[in-house]
This record gives sequence, structure tokens and C-alpha cells, in this order.
Amino acid sequence: MGLPTAQEVQQLMQRYVLLVDGGDVEGILAMYAEDATVEDPVGAAPLRGIEAIAAFYRQGLGAMQVSAVLTGPVRATCDGQGAVPFRVVFGERGLDVIDVMAFDERGLIRSMKAYWSEVNVEAV
Repeated sequence: MGLPTAQEVQQLMQRYVLLVDGGDVEGILAMYAEDATVEDPVGAAPLRGIEAIAAFYRQGLGAMQVSAVLTGPVRATCDGQGAVPFRVVFGERGLDVIDVMAFDERGLIRSMKAYWSEVNVEAV
């Protein structure tokens, strides 16, 4: 099949943000490869494998009411990678983040790195 095209990467990453907005943890997990890694935020110890990733999303996204919206276009490469800027609102706080993802030949996320720190969190 080959790696996703740039257009497919854009669609996959837009879908990810929609799933975050809907709080759809199971939908998000279905986008990940079994042996994927997540570094959220970059600098934290990477999570490895779907079980660790599932626990991360269930404890975070699954435990609170959130909304998410794109804040710019998805940037995509021709080799199955992309970056998506978006804003997540949870409770009284908002977080501006850029997620960088690499996809495998099945269109599943093989790695995700979230670029943010406390300087990107503000009251809404």
C-alpha cells in the first residue's frame, strides 16, 4: 500500500482533532499502531505500545470534558508525516499545541509528539 500521501495525512490528522473534540478515546486509539510511541509533551518519557497509550488517553482525555479546534492548516509531507496546530479547551483552561505524527503503511500513527509547555496554557 505504501505510506499515506500528503492529502491522506491531512485527512488523518484532521480526523484526530475531531476525535479529540468529541472525546472519543476509543476512536483515537484505533488510529494508533500497536507498537506506537507518544511523547506528550516532548521532553517527557515516551510512552511505548498501545496499552500505555490507552492508559494515557483514558486518564487524560477520558477523565475530563474537552473541546478541540484546528488553529491552522495541517502541514503534511510526502512520506507519511505531518504537523497539526490546534487548541484544546479543558475546564477553564486552553492549551495551544502542535502535534507531529508519523504514519505507517496502514495509515496508523506510529509516533506522535506533542509540542507544548506551561507557556501554552492560559485561562479562557
